[in-house]
Amino acid sequence: MSELLALGISHKTAPVALRERLAFSERDAGEFAREATATAEVREAVVISTCNRTEVYLVVGDPVRAEADVLGMLARRAEIRPTELAESMYSPRNCDAARQLYRVSAGLDSMIVGEAEVQGQVRRAHESAAAAGATGPFSNRLFAAALTTGKRVRAETSIGSSRVSVPSVAVDLALSVLDGLQDRHVVIVGAGDTSELTARALVDQGAGTVFVANRHPDRALGLAERFGGSVVGLEGLPEELVRADIVVCSTSSPHAIVEREELELVMRERDGRSLLLIDIAVPRDIDPACAELDGVSLYDIDDLQAVVARNISSREGEVPRAEEIVEEEIHRFARWLGQLDALPTVGALREHGNALVEQVLAENAGRWESASPRDLARVEAIARAVMNRLLHEPTIRLRTLSEARGHATLELVRELFGLREADAAPPPAPAELAEVHDLGSRRASAQASRRDGSGRAGG
Repeated sequence: MSELLALGISHKTAPVALRERLAFSERDAGEFAREATATAEVREAVVISTCNRTEVYLVVGDPVRAEADVLGMLARRAEIRPTELAESMYSPRNCDAARQLYRVSAGLDSMIVGEAEVQGQVRRAHESAAAAGATGPFSNRLFAAALTTGKRVRAETSIGSSRVSVPSVAVDLALSVLDGLQDRHVVIVGAGDTSELTARALVDQGAGTVFVANRHPDRALGLAERFGGSVVGLEGLPEELVRADIVVCSTSSPHAIVEREELELVMRERDGRSLLLIDIAVPRDIDPACAELDGVSLYDIDDLQAVVARNISSREGEVPRAEEIVEEEIHRFARWLGQLDALPTVGALREHGNALVEQVLAENAGRWESASPRDLARVEAIARAVMNRLLHEPTIRLRTLSEARGHATLELVRELFGLREADAAPPPAPAELAEVHDLGSRRASAQASRRDGSGRAGG
């Protein structure tokens, strides 16, 4: 039987220095999901990777073996020991894993509660895994339901009404550090959605000249034109850093774009003028060692959390209702899971009953010398009627088992009737039913996005 397992780290369990080692581009996420399904116990897989989290959702046979295999894959990617990585990871199963995904999609598990960007990231993560051939009926329904949950939360609450986002918080930070942005010279590194949100927030606060630096200047041209700025390639970035007051980085580069040695040369040319660097990319675009230079103030995605706390008080009142919506959708899933678990056992039990009828009729076939075909048909009908009536009540009860008793009862029935694991293999998930699994969250005992210029925001 299949179970749902999630493995993840987030801003709540790991610093950016670790999260960036497990960051995936959308293409890499799809490839990792495909590789995970090639392991013995993983049947379906989807990877979500944002600036605040990397989570792998798995449909598995044996969850213990699957967790060990995929944890090993993640540890190799991060180039650390699995036990060290496990200390920062969470690994909920079944309904708890579904609840985690639902809360992510609803923006309830984000650094900025209620932020909207994460829903698109969840959708694209599933699409990438599907394109890689790593999804199936279970994960397809799971992610459809998670997106539905996110839409319900935003439609039925005001949790996202104030439009707070990672870029807007970064701009609030710049405002507090510089005491205003009027006529400040700004350089934005990156040209994706995050950079656009950043540019809009900066201009709304009165920032002056905006330069957009990107590896491919043509991608940045439209963004710069929308906000009255100019474009420069990364080779021209040092010159712009000499003039800048504020630099905001949000690319998907796997390596640092601003190195300490380069920035040290820049600072020598600034005649003592201070420089504010805000790095909201994961992996980080700015070498953390740059913070050691005189006159440099460097903030990364984790440093924004104090600013976030001042910006989301208006949303806190909406959280209880949003959590209620998540639980309503989880109950739908639990009902689906109960049916998904029970159906193969019910089917196997009835096949077992039919096989016994066939066996008894065959064993007595030579004892009906004087019986007519009509008599034989009546005997068979009686035998099947007895079998059906005997199994009727157990069938009804198996299909309506409570969530708490379901798994243990099904295991007992399979043991009592000698039903093999293969006999009770789960059928494909019915398309009309919801999507997800059972309970059992536990902590492990020991510890993407688009290409150039499209950093991850939110999540």
